[in-house]
Amino acid sequence: MNDEQLLRYSRQIMLPQVDVAGQETLLSSRVLIIGLGGLGAPVAMYLAAAGVGELTLVDNDVVDLGNLQRQIIHDTSSIGQRKTDSAKKRLNEINPETKINLISSKPGDNDLRAEIKKSDLIIDATDNFKTRFQINAACVAEKKPLVSGAAIRMEGQVSVFDMSKKGSPCYRCLYKDDGTYDGGEENQNCTENGVLAPVVGIIGSIQACEGLKILLDLGEPLLGKLLLLDATTMEWRTIKINPDPECPVCG
Repeated sequence: MNDEQLLRYSRQIMLPQVDVAGQETLLSSRVLIIGLGGLGAPVAMYLAAAGVGELTLVDNDVVDLGNLQRQIIHDTSSIGQRKTDSAKKRLNEINPETKINLISSKPGDNDLRAEIKKSDLIIDATDNFKTRFQINAACVAEKKPLVSGAAIRMEGQVSVFDMSKKGSPCYRCLYKDDGTYDGGEENQNCTENGVLAPVVGIIGSIQACEGLKILLDLGEPLLGKLLLLDATTMEWRTIKINPDPECPVCG
């Protein structure tokens, strides 16, 4: 690293769990972020700021006025632009050293799997179960770590799945075809039900933190755990996720 990089990342390098070697690991890492809405916005911004060397951004939507209440990577001047283009502009301003790749169309199964294969980490910041199941299946096939997040109304959740780790469940172990699980029902999105702006920021920030932990092999990621937030009372609870021997993806 050069002197400018040492200064830019100095607060991270000061951490004994990171140090110079860890920062160099981040600089050489490639992360795939799928979805640039309320969750993907803080994820992308924090990973770029933290010094992840390469980000591939996937989103086929354009920015509209209704996005701006929570999708903080975009602004009023971005309305009508592709979310990928808007996000790249903002990330270049945050950290011009991070290489940004854009996929502005919805990738098919083969293309998605090829992108996942090239990546060190996958962030699922989407808002529908069909896409989440597609991402999970590709991550299972390629044995790549997946950080999944969701938020709606005043509630949010985060979990980590990694089939390269012995005994890890996959996302499909948790959810049935209709998007329900034993702890409740989640087959909804914020477009239909609304969401308080900071809730997606909280969940997206946790996704970014879990992603950095995985890249740095630091601490204990939320592997086999579902972290749930009730922002109404600001209470957290954790549910253990066991592998499902009858899972149609990893069972």
